[in-house]
Amino acid sequence: MLFEIVLFLLDVVVGLISGACLLRMYMQVQRVPFGNPVGQLVFALSDWIVMPLRKVVPAKGRWDKSSLIAALLLQLVQVLLIWLLLGAKGSVVALPWLALCGLIKVILSGMMGILLIYAILSWVQPYSPIYGVLQRLADPLVAPIRKVVPLIGNVDFSALIALIGLQVLLMVLNYVQAGGLSMIAGVR
Repeated sequence: MLFEIVLFLLDVVVGLISGACLLRMYMQVQRVPFGNPVGQLVFALSDWIVMPLRKVVPAKGRWDKSSLIAALLLQLVQVLLIWLLLGAKGSVVALPWLALCGLIKVILSGMMGILLIYAILSWVQPYSPIYGVLQRLADPLVAPIRKVVPLIGNVDFSALIALIGLQVLLMVLNYVQAGGLSMIAGVR
């Protein structure tokens, strides 16, 4: 039980900080200003790791590679800590693969969070200053679905359909990640 608690807390902390790094990169790609509360939170959570990396990997164009590398490094540290907690047995070869799976998991979970908050705010608080930020972040995810699925009774189901699709992808990824965890644990 203690091991599961440690795994949970590690997953929360690493997921939050690596998610902030990825959101920082995504906000830059979408040209969302950072003067809003979301941007300020992202900076507060990610500056300590992104800024030193930026000296080594400078940003070019719209893509902030240092934020992506920071998120991947955090995931790699998490997987390495899990491997060490398991007694450092099993294959170390699976660690980068598991870190990549963890990064994709954070991306999918972050997209789901953006869509969920976006959908709720669109119903209850569409004039909130955060709603505009979330709308700019969610539009690339829901715009292709809106082209295919029309409004049904003046209700937009595109966010719900995107959430369902992301949840299916997350289930598949969890299955793949569980296979990699059994490799580092030495279970066959």
